[in-house]
Amino acid sequence: MDQKLRLKRKKRIRKKISGTTEKPRLTVYKSSKHIYAQLIDDIERKTLLSASSVEKEIKLLPPFESKTKMAKYIGERIAKRAIDKGITRVVFDRNGYVFHGRVKAVADGAREAGLTV
Repeated sequence: MDQKLRLKRKKRIRKKISGTTEKPRLTVYKSSKHIYAQLIDDIERKTLLSASSVEKEIKLLPPFESKTKMAKYIGERIAKRAIDKGITRVVFDRNGYVFHGRVKAVADGAREAGLTV
């Protein structure tokens, strides 16, 4: 039931926002254990960058205190990669999730690392 409602919200949100090459869409997906973030150019239909908690480098780090702190780190990580590619502004897509907790942490991490969200 919850998944159906999230997908319904996702459709409603996606009608209003889309990413371009200059201002891509930063989308977040969360599972029970991991968090994933992507920068997507909707015009070209391509994923420009991605960062997730399942990357090998992150597995080598000491464990995070919480999943929210890991989400913030993922936000900072994708922001650094975006800035290296010359992207400074993004449109945030919460993917139907409530803007709270881990989803908000990704956005905050990206902002703190220098992206305009």
